[in-house]
Amino acid sequence: MTLNAIPTWEEATEDVQAVLDAVGSEHAAIYAEADAGPIAMLFAATHPDRVSALVLGNTSARYVVGDDYPIGLSVDAGQAIIDTLGGQWGTAELVKLVATDLAQDELLVELMARQWRSALTPRAAGALWRTLWDVDVRDALSALQAPTLILHATESDMVPFSHGQYLADHIAGAQLVARPGRASGFIPVSFPATAEQIAEFLTGAASPVAIDRVLTTILFSDIVSSTSQLANVGDEAWRRVLDGHDRVVRAQLRHYRGREINTTGDGFVVSFDGPARAIRCAQAMTEALATLGLEVRIGLHCGECEVRGDDLAGLAVHIAARVASLAAPGEVMVSGTVKDLVAGAGIEFDGHGEHELKGVPGSWKLFAVRG
Repeated sequence: MTLNAIPTWEEATEDVQAVLDAVGSEHAAIYAEADAGPIAMLFAATHPDRVSALVLGNTSARYVVGDDYPIGLSVDAGQAIIDTLGGQWGTAELVKLVATDLAQDELLVELMARQWRSALTPRAAGALWRTLWDVDVRDALSALQAPTLILHATESDMVPFSHGQYLADHIAGAQLVARPGRASGFIPVSFPATAEQIAEFLTGAASPVAIDRVLTTILFSDIVSSTSQLANVGDEAWRRVLDGHDRVVRAQLRHYRGREINTTGDGFVVSFDGPARAIRCAQAMTEALATLGLEVRIGLHCGECEVRGDDLAGLAVHIAARVASLAAPGEVMVSGTVKDLVAGAGIEFDGHGEHELKGVPGSWKLFAVRG
């Protein structure tokens, strides 16, 4: 995109109509977030017969402050945002700034940064957002007839929550959903909740799709020499050790967004939606448990699992368990699948050769996480 290619607001609404015409859609539900919000509001107001529902995420009818709009951002704040976007667009640093919940997952951060670079150059991004400071579609709000859902992050810096509240107050019948944190759109952190809320709004009922299989990263942990330690200290003392172990592990799971699947008495089975975050969590667990005088071995594998209620089953789970059994005390061992998936995330590995895993077909390359 060049600077001259940035459309006017009128041209943008015409583009929306052209897309609907091209796909043969006469009546559509529209989702728009951030800079796309004003375009969607204008289109819905000027073409009410084409819009069946409107969903707005972290957007605004006007961004800058005005005599009759005290909640707007100051000119200096707006310029600072433009300068930041123009200088850091497409970088991991900007992704972490805008979507702080992704900061621990280096792979997803880089993927999002690459997506932004593919969409716009830094100069074009700054120019695009500069046009937002001139937009004011507040007069269109009273003309909106489509049922409207507003999803707005409570801690958004670029578009404060008060902007979402303003939309809800000025669009007849609009529903406002306050989303904790900064993210409200279709990014990995917030996608499930966002999708569920939109589905319920559009259909009138929460009807999640029945999921029987999921691709996930499985972590297995095991306390080294737990049986001999139990024999040395006795049942009561060992129970206190295990309680401390469980508290430490669960604290790390909360931080890295791991989902506890099961416990094995002296270990945990955990799933993660990102392999890089799973590795970071495993390292943090190892370090934290060492302060309690406990050594653990941890294994990780990423694969498709069968969903059974709150439990996971399938070959991927067995592979993770076998990988963990081959880890040395204090070591985080991963399958080659996990290593390949975190390429570019800055995580280093030492080769551990090829192994036959009990009950698992073929041979598997294993790697120990360095550091």
